[in-house]
Amino acid sequence: MTPVTRQEVLGLYRKVFRIAKKWQSASGQAEDTVAEREYIIKEAKTLFRKNKDVTDPKLIKQCIEECEARIEIGLHYNIPYPRPIHLPPMGLAQKQGRTFRHQEKLRKISKPIYLKSHDEIS
Repeated sequence: MTPVTRQEVLGLYRKVFRIAKKWQSASGQAEDTVAEREYIIKEAKTLFRKNKDVTDPKLIKQCIEECEARIEIGLHYNIPYPRPIHLPPMGLAQKQGRTFRHQEKLRKISKPIYLKSHDEIS
């Protein structure tokens, strides 16, 4: 990891913790605020630790973009949790064959950047 990339990643890490420190839930209730702050901290620690051994520059850039996207979406909607994606259910295709593979490919392609690592840790 280059020194510039390292500083950028550490800056994002600090930014997430500053956001968590100042976070206020949309409901305004104290217990919701505490739960959301804890979620932000836990999620940041988990994802940053999971990706600490990544050395590929393209993958590092993708992780940085995902982090920035999740920060912006969280601040914009005032919701720390990742926004769900809405795709048709897999029940439309048989569990084998070309249609099933096509649907799987479409699901993978249409997954937003801010959810790339979320399903892997859940």
